[in-house]
Amino acid sequence: MATSLKIDDALKGRVQHLASQRRRSAHWIMLEAIQQYVEREEARERFKQEALASWVAYQETGQHLTGPEVRTWLNTWGTEDETTVPACHT
Repeated sequence: MATSLKIDDALKGRVQHLASQRRRSAHWIMLEAIQQYVEREEARERFKQEALASWVAYQETGQHLTGPEVRTWLNTWGTEDETTVPACHT
């Protein structure tokens, strides 16, 4: 799908300069920037939705882990004593 973007001369110059430095086309630079932005914003939205779902689950069940419990568990990652995620409790 072809799409037109209107960008000011200053940004156009910056894109062209960067494209020249990277030995890429301006089109490639802009497409890469858009892809990275969309991926980042989609990940941010997934995180937000997961957090909201977790909050709803907590409100319904009261099941949780405390900060210290999570930190203790995470501190075992990558060690010989690595443990599994602790069980949630009320």
